Amino acid sequence: MSEVGAEDDWVHIRISPERTDQARRYARLILREPFQKRSWAELGYFLVSGVLAYAAAFAIGALGAAGILLSIVFVGVLLIAGALRAARGFGHWQLRLARRLLGEELDDPEPFQPRPGFFGWLRSALGDRVGWRSVGYFIAKVPLTIFGVWFALSVWLEALFGIATPITGGHGLGKFGVLGHLSGGGPQGGPGPGFDTRLGVFVSGVVLLFVAPWTMRLVVYLDRQLMHFLLGPDAASARVRSLEVSRSKTLDAATETLQRIERNLHDGTQAQLVALAMRLGQAKEKLDQLGNEAEPEEIDAIRQLVDTAHRGAKEAITDLRDLARGIHPPALNTGLENALATLAARSPVPTEVSVSIESRPSAAVEAICYFCAAELLANVVQHAQASRASVTCAQHGPWLRIVVRDDGQGGATINRIGSASSGLAGLADRVGAVDGYLSIVSPVGGPTVITVDLPSHA
Repeated sequence: MSEVGAEDDWVHIRISPERTDQARRYARLILREPFQKRSWAELGYFLVSGVLAYAAAFAIGALGAAGILLSIVFVGVLLIAGALRAARGFGHWQLRLARRLLGEELDDPEPFQPRPGFFGWLRSALGDRVGWRSVGYFIAKVPLTIFGVWFALSVWLEALFGIATPITGGHGLGKFGVLGHLSGGGPQGGPGPGFDTRLGVFVSGVVLLFVAPWTMRLVVYLDRQLMHFLLGPDAASARVRSLEVSRSKTLDAATETLQRIERNLHDGTQAQLVALAMRLGQAKEKLDQLGNEAEPEEIDAIRQLVDTAHRGAKEAITDLRDLARGIHPPALNTGLENALATLAARSPVPTEVSVSIESRPSAAVEAICYFCAAELLANVVQHAQASRASVTCAQHGPWLRIVVRDDGQGGATINRIGSASSGLAGLADRVGAVDGYLSIVSPVGGPTVITVDLPSHA
């Protein structure tokens, strides 16, 4: 607001207290910023990440160029895969650097999960989205670093060189930036600048000291956005990860529920049926003892009823035991190795078992692995006409591979029409529910090799 006096030409300007407080806050912010830890951390981050970016660009570029030149041979494909794996590694270091120096909250991208086997690893490496996105980040980071040196780092250096003028006398500035030209100094060691020039350089350095943190902050802000866009998990990957976690929790909850049902059936209903069968057996014994005191026709009728009830109770116990075993095999309580050995021992076809597991898989994956082996061995007995079979279970990194072989007549296929081989279709669906793979090699005349790949912790 302004008021013009009637008797003089003075203009009075009134500033509201809110504007005054706001101006003071901005002034304090500007004056304190060069001495804040954040400003120096951003400067250190820019220097270290710039070196990392150029090292990554050189390594990835060298491997990628060599791979493209040698792409006509297999070595070129390996070099390209190696470049993508290197890009993922450099991206991981970049994220760690941002967390440590900037306190940036960035989630790690999805981990690299190679498929079993050498060619599975190669295919996974070439199709690694995180690796390709990391390549894109470092390609964009190189021009951003060049811009940062020109726009932000130069201001820091000019400010520090200017403030050091009273000590250096203006010598050694060269022609770097604005202050180098103001000082008139040069690397040839000519006469130093005059007092007025040195004073102007010092004042300019002090001014630039309060400007430098903001120019660097802009460059670091652009880098932050670039990291969020290319190094962090994208929206689709984050959604997939969320769904995977949700599915894993659902599977674990379902497995726990089935185990609880199995325990309840085993400890509750089955125990009651066993007690019923025992009481019926005791009733039969008492009927035998009363054989001389009752009419033969009545005794025979009662004994027939008791025999029927006793036989029904035994059949119910057997069915209930099979049902409980189908819900959650008790053999899995001691581990997958013992469970597969139990399956092989029960199979009418001689079966060899080989298990190599470093860490125990999740309960849901163990159950799927067990039921796959059980179904495949049942198919060997029913359809393969085999004399021998084998079950191999091995862990390859984050994957669990089950291979069932037999020397039967072959011809096994997945058939979703009718009842023939419908078990294989069900296995394929069960394996696919946890992002697993089922492959069948079964030429007519045999042998049959069925491979199931499962993530160890689905």
